[in-house]
Amino acid sequence: MMRKNDYRKLAFMGILMIVLLAFHTYTGREKETFPEVRFITESSVPLNLTDFDPNELDAKQWEHLGFSEKQISTLLNYKKMIGGRFSSKAQLKKCYAVSPEKFAELESYLLLPDTDKDASSGKFKGYEKKEIAISRKFNPDGLSNAEWINMGFSERQAESIIKYKNYLGGSFISKEKFKECFIISSDNYTKMEPYLLLPAKTPDHFKNSAKNYAVKSRIQYRNFDPNMADLEGWKALGFSERQAQTIVNYRDRNLRGSFKTPEDLQKCFVISPEKYQELKPYIKLNPTVDKKQETDFSKIDLNIITFKQLLEFGLDEKSAGSMIGFRKKLRGFVNKQQILDTYNIDKDLVQKLISIAPLDVSNVPKYTLTEAPEEWLKDHPYFKYSADKIIFYRTTYHDDQKILKLLKLKPQYEERMKLYLK
Repeated sequence: MMRKNDYRKLAFMGILMIVLLAFHTYTGREKETFPEVRFITESSVPLNLTDFDPNELDAKQWEHLGFSEKQISTLLNYKKMIGGRFSSKAQLKKCYAVSPEKFAELESYLLLPDTDKDASSGKFKGYEKKEIAISRKFNPDGLSNAEWINMGFSERQAESIIKYKNYLGGSFISKEKFKECFIISSDNYTKMEPYLLLPAKTPDHFKNSAKNYAVKSRIQYRNFDPNMADLEGWKALGFSERQAQTIVNYRDRNLRGSFKTPEDLQKCFVISPEKYQELKPYIKLNPTVDKKQETDFSKIDLNIITFKQLLEFGLDEKSAGSMIGFRKKLRGFVNKQQILDTYNIDKDLVQKLISIAPLDVSNVPKYTLTEAPEEWLKDHPYFKYSADKIIFYRTTYHDDQKILKLLKLKPQYEERMKLYLK
């Protein structure tokens, strides 16, 4: 009897040791490190970028946008996790493989509503996926905007395809180049490829002879100073509004307000080598622009101070951009504390600025709750979260105090609203 109990005890101890050993092996296992994500901070948008739906991009097309293999893997996994589609720009922005700088470069090209709310409310009409219909072989070089639309592309897509063709010099050149157009999804290219009357491969000499395909400029050039040219001035030189804005931003932000040499223009990605050669003989830089122009900030209204002037004061681009962006959303600051409450600013430097510069609030729009435009209510940072309720209540009540009471806001939120109420 004693021996039988001893065997039981030994067996129990053996099982216990096995369990402890297994537990130790499991918990002591070295944790797998998550692959490092390298954010892209430098401008890397390809020259041939046009409006596109990120839901249509495959791994190769994400790579053309400048993303690394690890970033692409993260993006595609994130898309699966959220249900297989990006429903808005805001949702894509949340993916940590897309840096804020990279998102800012791509944002204006994205065929997505700004937010999920815009999509559900029907505000976004820019893109509807349609089935592509092709009945015969064709040369895409000869298709008009209307013919691309008849094939099944939206009006906006058709415009982007033609812009891409013009960027190439007026011809798609080859099936390879045609496939690189971001509007042409992998599925649609597969359908279209057998019908395309284009060479399969791009000629080796294409880069060197792109000017042979270029559409001759009809612009009457004259001498100009690129540091004095505004948006309209660049458009008059043959650039689209978006390209003109990019050039102005590049000059004012990246180059701190001025091109130092004609060659600086070559570094702006929307100015092609061919376009630069056209412009070069007419570029006349005024040497006086290199002299630092001192601004008297004691006379600059904080509601009209420019991005360039904020940089001159010493703010970095992030702080200056945040301040200008918040002011634009508010339609103007009504007190200096709002400026200090702006996100992503250098508070010490901004405190110094607001202690010097005046604030004129006379032109800041204010309304009653019963008269405020719906668009203003839905866009203003202080009203947008209560906009639908305000619009509903004012159909019955015409007294602001009654509507404010029905909204049941926290005191600090109600006080913020009152800053912009008559």
